[in-house]
Amino acid sequence: MTEQSSRPLRVDPNAESAERGAPEFAAPPDGAPVYHGFTVLDDIEVDEFKFGMITDFEAQPETRGDAFVVAPDNSRCGLDWEVSKLDRFEQVIPMEWNRWGVWYVTFPNAMSSRENVRRNLAHIMPLLSPKWEEWRVLFNSGAESGAAA
Repeated sequence: MTEQSSRPLRVDPNAESAERGAPEFAAPPDGAPVYHGFTVLDDIEVDEFKFGMITDFEAQPETRGDAFVVAPDNSRCGLDWEVSKLDRFEQVIPMEWNRWGVWYVTFPNAMSSRENVRRNLAHIMPLLSPKWEEWRVLFNSGAESGAAA
């Protein structure tokens, strides 16, 4: 068992699965956006970008984990995050037609409150927002859903 697999996941209780008995994130319905089945924290918003939780740091304190960001057009990117005093921002997975990449980021604040999560999102947005803009140009995105085919 890997270190990551022991971390709790925050699944969306309202998400639907395309296969009976399969987790929503493992069997998303046709047209669902990437990271379907995980929870978008609608109360965590910076410049119209919202924070999505994969690793459930509210159920169990975490210093690293996985998350995603939802852009104003509902397109998404993944985050491999770690709480650290050192600033880092690196590409983990390149941009694809349905996702504007996966990024390793460090957060300066412990993921111990929704306000700290908002501060951490605000901390990375000056670096992340241009990546979304780049993705929109590269993939000529006029799509409003960020959905996978």
